[in-house]
Amino acid sequence: MKKITLYFLTALFLLALTSFNAHKFYMGIYQVNYAPEKKMLQITTRIFVDDLNKALEKKYKKATHLGTVKETNEDVVLMQKYLAEKFRIKVNGTAVTMNYLSKELESDVVICYLNVRGISKIKSLETYNAVLLDWDSEQQNITHFTGFGDKESFLFTESATNHVLKL
Repeated sequence: MKKITLYFLTALFLLALTSFNAHKFYMGIYQVNYAPEKKMLQITTRIFVDDLNKALEKKYKKATHLGTVKETNEDVVLMQKYLAEKFRIKVNGTAVTMNYLSKELESDVVICYLNVRGISKIKSLETYNAVLLDWDSEQQNITHFTGFGDKESFLFTESATNHVLKL
């Protein structure tokens, strides 16, 4: 039943992304996929760009313009710095560094692509996700984990920012 509800919420979120310019709920979607043949974690983030700009401005006391013609390299660097602080992963109890690959804008959502190389065996995967929680306490971040057997999803909120997946 949980999975059906989770899929329904994800579908509703994606529908909202394509139907409306403004949004009244605060949700980010994250995908963490383990590709054992590549010894790699592949990570995709989907975050409302206006919320991200507001969070960056609040944290760094500087207006950013991600997703606009005014976007600067400094804006992207601040976004990378923010994501590195607010979204972290430990593999087998050891913190790993995520490599930022690229980003793209889809409607009003910024999609970031990251990876972690050199992961040969995973016994546990600990994820910390507090992206945008410092900006709005109503923010929720759903994270889907694939490549570890059954697909698992977890909802990160202000009161639940850590999740450990034991394999």
